[in-house]
Amino acid sequence: MAQVIEFPRPDGKNISGYYVEPESGGRAPGLVVIQEWWGVNTQIKSVAERFAAAGYRVLVPDLFRGTVTVEAKEAEHLMNGLNFGDAAGQDVRGAVAYLKRGSDKVGINGFCMGGALALLGAANVPEASATTSWYGYPPLEYLDATKIKAPLLCHFATEDAFFPIAGVEPLEKKLAAAGVHAQIYRYNAKHAFGNETAIDMKIPIRYNAAATAQAWQRTLDFFAKM
Repeated sequence: MAQVIEFPRPDGKNISGYYVEPESGGRAPGLVVIQEWWGVNTQIKSVAERFAAAGYRVLVPDLFRGTVTVEAKEAEHLMNGLNFGDAAGQDVRGAVAYLKRGSDKVGINGFCMGGALALLGAANVPEASATTSWYGYPPLEYLDATKIKAPLLCHFATEDAFFPIAGVEPLEKKLAAAGVHAQIYRYNAKHAFGNETAIDMKIPIRYNAAATAQAWQRTLDFFAKM
């Protein structure tokens, strides 16, 4: 069952999101899936549906409030106009709280821009049970790793033109210094390697089926233990 719902943020404001429920119903474990910079498009909805097929209640908060684009320049504009602190601490936290009403365990999973937000969510949403970030990280000065208490899984691309692989080692060191239980994997791939629509695009992103299959299995195994 898939539908658009409204749910409250901690500050009392409402936000909409794409909600998918598995066959097992409303008591299944939950996952908040955070969009790429394209918006809540067909591709990210298919990701939500894939997680639902694996047995999760899934909610994709609409961070861009209904705007969806296929143009990289517009996507970049939308991302740059997003208040990341508000998105992580209000939109994502509200989505986790909504799922917590029926699920004892709720994880966070984000891609690209959403991957950076997932890491911020790991630090700012204490109700989350586990977090996975795909090829995205925030500026480290904005990440208080000491607040991350739940397990963390990260997937990064060695040929990433948007989130350079050189930034991963400082992230690893910061997480280790804070005692975060983190699994970090590197894939010989480009940015957005998990997006099956990223083929022959005008920007340096490309789908990689082998890397995606490996990252998906690691992700499912990870969330199965939360």
